[in-house]
Amino acid sequence: MTISATDVRFDEATMWVSLSDGRILGVPLTWFPRLLNAQPEALGGVEITPFGLHWEALDEDISVPALLAGQGGVEAA
Repeated sequence: MTISATDVRFDEATMWVSLSDGRILGVPLTWFPRLLNAQPEALGGVEITPFGLHWEALDEDISVPALLAGQGGVEAA
């Protein structure tokens, strides 16, 4: 079974990613400087794809497998 993201939300220090298997993954924003320094409107522009998370305006791609492996700052393929 391929695990994918179903929702993304943020607080001041963390990106919370809801996964298709029911888990919610909390990831420090310090892992992703573009997200850490982004305005809330830009963070809301996330596109959830089968491969991960994509922010066109921020030029940021994050793969779900990399997040599950605990790899910060790793872009989706």
